[in-house]
Amino acid sequence: MLKVAVLVSGGGTNLQAILDAVEAGTITHAQICAVISNNPGAYALERARKKGVEAVCISPKDYETREAFHEALLKKLQSVGAELIVLAGFLVVIPEMLVRAYPNRIINVHPSLIPSFCGTGFYGLKVHEAALSRGVKVTGATVHFVDAGTDTGPIILQKAVEVREGDTPQVLQRRVMEQAEWVILPKAIDLIANGKVTVTDGLAHISQ
Repeated sequence: MLKVAVLVSGGGTNLQAILDAVEAGTITHAQICAVISNNPGAYALERARKKGVEAVCISPKDYETREAFHEALLKKLQSVGAELIVLAGFLVVIPEMLVRAYPNRIINVHPSLIPSFCGTGFYGLKVHEAALSRGVKVTGATVHFVDAGTDTGPIILQKAVEVREGDTPQVLQRRVMEQAEWVILPKAIDLIANGKVTVTDGLAHISQ
């Protein structure tokens, strides 16, 4: 049983999709061992508690240095026995020390088809604003492994979503979440939990 820790900063809609998938049996051989947020007011923590999952706030504001915060985060992940870390709307830059501790064991969902609209500064509504201002007809979401760069790790899954005439960033954000993020993030966790994802030469491969 793969122990999964989910890191979140806000409402936790992606977390809810994961919790629902575990309950429905579409994620197998995995259990959510902890939900950690940098934000004490994150509703995601309440979502976790409702499902009986340990919910913890580790905020950088509670530590004198960024390094101390990073060490506390790593210590907590190790103490709950996390084997896979899922970034589900976690608005904190992941330090290299964490990437080194969990090589190809940290995944992130990004609300675009990488390499479009990704990298430093592209998060939340900013991604959808950029997609609309560029006039793309198709956008989507990507689940990828986290490496030392920003949105540069091996791509595991992608799903395309139609951009419609009259879309606002908020409307597009919701469609991307519903049609892509909430679909491919649980699927990626299931694939990893069942040993179907490998990484060679910087590329992720999925076996049937």
